[in-house]
Amino acid sequence: MKQASSLKDNAPDQAQTVAVSCRGITKVYGSGDNAVHALRGIDLDVQSGELLMLVGPSGCGKTTLISIMAGVLDQTAGQCLLFGNDLSQIAANAKTAYRGKTVGFVFQSLNLVPMLTAAENVAIPLLLTGVIWMDALHHAEEMLSRMGLQDRLHFYPSELSGGQLQRVAIARALVHSPRLIVCDEPTSALDNVTGQEVLEVVRSLGVAKDRAVVVVTHDARIYHFADRIAVMNDGRIERITTSPQELVTVP
Repeated sequence: MKQASSLKDNAPDQAQTVAVSCRGITKVYGSGDNAVHALRGIDLDVQSGELLMLVGPSGCGKTTLISIMAGVLDQTAGQCLLFGNDLSQIAANAKTAYRGKTVGFVFQSLNLVPMLTAAENVAIPLLLTGVIWMDALHHAEEMLSRMGLQDRLHFYPSELSGGQLQRVAIARALVHSPRLIVCDEPTSALDNVTGQEVLEVVRSLGVAKDRAVVVVTHDARIYHFADRIAVMNDGRIERITTSPQELVTVP
């Protein structure tokens, strides 16, 4: 049975060098003849103060890996530590609370609440951490303005374009200043100029000495924002590079 063990929550001046540490991570969906081996022994560290990109063909395990890093999924085997905490070994309520405070998500499916305005959607992470409504809404509006959506604060998701929806989702992930931001194809619905602007914001707000960003992407136009790029294939990491120019042929 998982126990609600003590969670580490280092102050910025005591931050660990490693934000996420993965050792021998495997993930298997199903069993027997129907088993799908999504991850096949991942060893990877994400350093505090860096933006790491995961690239590779569709279905190679990128989204599964970031979901385990963020505590959304439990691995089948191996160990994944988030700022020193193994979230697979603590009680569900403690995991949810820690994840809500520590991690910002940008899902490929966006997961916006259709009956809430853009600002109300962005305010949700702050409300979950105990910020009062008016303060949360004020911070949400400021974040949306940084995303260039100052004239769309009170629009509902159905009234926004695909690119605007993507920027709302990114603002929601950033608004509570999480220590780890995980993004699944954050520029998929954006043109080149907007994509560059959004990654600038993600990098400037998400990367600090006690914070890190992990981005899953197929968009070679944003590779230059990465400090390191990990190339995945068939559930494994094939190589890690600091040179985007090496990856012009990566799908």
